[in-house]
Amino acid sequence: MAIRSYEIMFLLDSGKYATAPDAVTAEVNGILEKIGAEIVAARPWMDGKLAYPIEGHRKGLHYLAYVKADSLKVQQLQRLCRLSSVVLRHLCVLPPEQLFDLMAEALSDPNAVLQRIELDEPIAAVEEDEDEEITEDDDEILAGR
Repeated sequence: MAIRSYEIMFLLDSGKYATAPDAVTAEVNGILEKIGAEIVAARPWMDGKLAYPIEGHRKGLHYLAYVKADSLKVQQLQRLCRLSSVVLRHLCVLPPEQLFDLMAEALSDPNAVLQRIELDEPIAAVEEDEDEEITEDDDEILAGR
């Protein structure tokens, strides 16, 4: 059981979110809880027109989540998203570990990062992590195979 940090972008039905935001948020959180993910930060990111229609929808809401989850359960996330009536698409990526905490903090409290910049505090430097290898299983999971 390898717990990894993931950035997940959900594309949600914006009509359903506009009428019942709490219910849609609860459904997305429920999907993440079903796979045993720890939600570090999550919130709506952007609502707007799509480049092309998806399942008849011309608008969508991008919902961004930073979670820690078992890498073996990410495939289950794909299945649950396909079965969901509010999730149109999703994308799950492994961000660099050094940036995960900073991005999650910025999503939770955007002012915190701005305050760091104003105070000239160092922000996490990105370095390649030689200890962490991406296995072939991780590649397949992330590619949605």
